[in-house]
Amino acid sequence: MAGSFWLETLGCPKNEVDSDKLVGQLLAEGYVQADDPDAAELVVVNTCAFIEAAREESIETILAFSDSKRDGARLVVTGCMAERYGEELADALPEVDLIAGFGQSLTAPTPTRVALSATRDGQANEVLLELPRSQATGPWAYVKVAEGCDRRCGFCAIPTFRGNQRSRSGPAILTEIEQLSANGSKEVVLIAQDLASWALDRKGNGEAIEVLDLNHPSRQPLVDLVNQAATAIERVRLLYLYPSGLTEELIDAVLATGVPYFDLSLQHASAPHLRRMRRWGNAEKFLDRIAAIRSVQPDATFRSSFIVGYPGETEEDHDELMAFLEAAQLDWAGFFTFSNEDGTYAAGLDHHVAPELMWERIGEASAAQDEITMAKRDAMVGQTYQVLVDSPGVARSVHEAPEIDGIIEVDASLLPGSFVDVVITESLGTDLVGNEVEKKA
Repeated sequence: MAGSFWLETLGCPKNEVDSDKLVGQLLAEGYVQADDPDAAELVVVNTCAFIEAAREESIETILAFSDSKRDGARLVVTGCMAERYGEELADALPEVDLIAGFGQSLTAPTPTRVALSATRDGQANEVLLELPRSQATGPWAYVKVAEGCDRRCGFCAIPTFRGNQRSRSGPAILTEIEQLSANGSKEVVLIAQDLASWALDRKGNGEAIEVLDLNHPSRQPLVDLVNQAATAIERVRLLYLYPSGLTEELIDAVLATGVPYFDLSLQHASAPHLRRMRRWGNAEKFLDRIAAIRSVQPDATFRSSFIVGYPGETEEDHDELMAFLEAAQLDWAGFFTFSNEDGTYAAGLDHHVAPELMWERIGEASAAQDEITMAKRDAMVGQTYQVLVDSPGVARSVHEAPEIDGIIEVDASLLPGSFVDVVITESLGTDLVGNEVEKKA
């Protein structure tokens, strides 16, 4: 037996999927998962490098494991920070035994302590994307359908280290979903940097795209993937939809799954400011699309994220964002202060917003959204919903995505993986309390 390992995951759901695949790789090599990181012979930290705060958390975690790991244990750093800052990271952290980029072995010795992705042609590395994952242990699972991104938003460095979009094939994704369902999963969450553009890269570079509906070869490929996935598992949820990719066909496909949940990557609402960000859209277009969906599905759920303080943001831009939040009445929203990233368009811009003003604006936006979210949660009291029990005492309806939204507290005796009808009896802010509906004799 090769030994025991501990893998710590930081960052977004896409990193969670990468970690599942790294666990599968280590298990295939004969390693076993340790019950405690202090007992592991191999400690792996899967890092995030999206913004400065994420990098700081990654460094703090690496140093903490360096101090706590057992004598003789190897410490390996992988993920976005490893790929983006490999040599620099090795120089700054001599306590790390290996810096492993995407798709690189976590166990193979290297004299340089650095093993980065061999793919340096601008394309995303597909080795990690295609690795088999470890067996899911819960009633839901993330499924990554593509790696990298073809867009060049002004604030985002992801294409510089994740590369251009490289999509998995439809049959490979469906096979994974079917396997997850067979192993007890009831919900899959499809994720990618730009989910709505899944498989368009396979069309564009001349490869044969596995269009799942061969009678409609010109359709948005994601529509057919969602339709097929919905026949393989009870719940299909989509995260990270670029707003211009939210076509009428895709809206219909999402609503047909029975999970009317729309996670739209809006980032702002001011048209001139979005152009500075190299983004599509404006408040009017966003509100029109949201209203159109609500006209068909009044209880559809909307989530988005917004960047506050991107260079050039004026008081008028911020006021337009505040007005949009009031008009849109989103169920969930996250707010982030601008992080100046090397290699991005924004790094060379003037008119940076002062940090204290960024924090003032983000506080105002967050407070306004908190009131909206809590009012929407309060309105659910007295209603009956079917929930999926994730773990003892914790459940979700179709209106809550795992790990990022609130939960519904239920009786701890309810079996994880089961669907149960509950009536909402109490609102606890973002979380709710639900009591099982008694079945009629």
